[in-house]
Amino acid sequence: MYLYDDYDRRIQQDRVNQFREQVQRWRNGELSEEEMLPLRLQNGLYIQRLAPMLRIAVPYGTLSSRQLRQLARITRDYDKGYAHVTTRQNIQLNWPAVDDVPDILQDLLDVEMHANQTSGNCIRNTTTDEFAGVNPDELEDPRPYCEIIRQWSTFHPEFAYLPRKFKIAVNACPDLDRAAVQVHDIGVELVRNENGERGFRIYAGGGLGRTPMVGPIIRDFLPELDLLTYLESIVRVYNRYGRRDNKFKARIKILVKALGAEVFAGKVEQEWEAVRESRTRLTPEAVARYKTYFREPAYEQLTDGPGELSDKRTTDNEFSKWLSRNVQPHKKPGYAIVTLTVKKTGVPPGDITDKQLERIADLADQYSFGEVRTTHHQNVVLADVPQRDLYDLWQAIRPLGFATANLGLLTDIICCPGGDYCALANAKSIPVAEMIQRRFDNLDYIHDLGEIELNISGCMNACGHHHVGNIGVLGVDKKGLEFYQVSLGGSSQRDAEVGKILGPSFARDDMDDVVEKIINVYVENRTEEERFIDTYRRLGIEPFKQRVYDKEPAHA
Repeated sequence: MYLYDDYDRRIQQDRVNQFREQVQRWRNGELSEEEMLPLRLQNGLYIQRLAPMLRIAVPYGTLSSRQLRQLARITRDYDKGYAHVTTRQNIQLNWPAVDDVPDILQDLLDVEMHANQTSGNCIRNTTTDEFAGVNPDELEDPRPYCEIIRQWSTFHPEFAYLPRKFKIAVNACPDLDRAAVQVHDIGVELVRNENGERGFRIYAGGGLGRTPMVGPIIRDFLPELDLLTYLESIVRVYNRYGRRDNKFKARIKILVKALGAEVFAGKVEQEWEAVRESRTRLTPEAVARYKTYFREPAYEQLTDGPGELSDKRTTDNEFSKWLSRNVQPHKKPGYAIVTLTVKKTGVPPGDITDKQLERIADLADQYSFGEVRTTHHQNVVLADVPQRDLYDLWQAIRPLGFATANLGLLTDIICCPGGDYCALANAKSIPVAEMIQRRFDNLDYIHDLGEIELNISGCMNACGHHHVGNIGVLGVDKKGLEFYQVSLGGSSQRDAEVGKILGPSFARDDMDDVVEKIINVYVENRTEEERFIDTYRRLGIEPFKQRVYDKEPAHA
């Protein structure tokens, strides 16, 4: 992973000192609330419904065990003893005091972390596949390119005040997309052209929120060394033509839609001609240097399927289920990728206590070279676990609540903090997630249902990615009362699609019944090989609508 150099430490220390002084001036009345607003946002600090919220950057979702332990201490000393994993792979604290934030930023700097550009109208944390670098199916490790983008975009003076926030994701897996690149402002996908040359397919103008859109391809192949100059051209065009008169029309997706993808791409190409040979253009030496930040750890020479693993798989059904759902193949023989699902029923999805953070750090040191990944599904990954240690690891994470074998299944719910915390939310999200998890508490049944993504957001800002859930739930306000709108058919995968709204919204107490009726239509109509999304696409929305609203059985 990337480590700070002297230059990084100096500018980050200057930033911490600067914010400490700004907080003091604000307390002294020398800065108004209006003047303080952009200053605190540039440091990741929001004022939420009940307390401030600090969003901490986790570049491409990678953390060291040392950083995890520092986060644990920070949550214990300055917050209520837990942290929250967000859908941008960041970490949020929900209860810090504003006056403590400079000290928190200093403590983060001590372990080479910060909160820069986790809020505000700038380029946010670049996200990627949580299996990056260890995925046997990826074209190449995407993290060096994420790091290149991170260094280019952090403190970029030209892009500090964009029309709206700006999000970039990178994917390198031809068959899967765990980074959801088509619903980002810019999606970057590693590809090779017909000559075998390395490059990128570029999407622009995707996004969720109030007007969800799947981004079109604006360049099918971009040579590797042109990555930054082309991204710079896109953001420049957006900065120049993006609307600033209406925040709801200010995202790049609105501009791309208004101009049309072809016209937008033409403007980018025109801008690119002016900058493609600038000093921003990458060199082979620079790319090679960034790749050295992500050297392989000291893997052992192992073989797949050690005897002890096969024995336990045969004799322990619960362990076998966990292996089949939460453990994925690794590019190195004898190793595996393990996802710790942070979805224990009764605990808000993505919430991790200080003690759990410290325990994960210990497990990372013991089993995975001291490194941890956060995921946009609000889970945690140990990416380099020897297969011989899987049973011991499984036993260690069971009492922590991280061994539920539901990865990618109905109860592995993405859920924003919602009205329990967020000042923007129209409705609570967490109680709905818990209600659905309690209704579907039979793990055998959940496994039988197969892959289903259920995402919940408390408002149109879509932090819970409800638009791209196979089943999406959106909290809405109706004359001061909380209701929930349901959409079906969304996907953030390579077949990305925005879900269709089922119909009128529902009261919170009805939501588990509504989801059960939707699932029943699927179960009654699926073919043997179909996932939920496949059955939905074959049937269309009508059978689901009929069952939920007409209370009559529906059969295709």
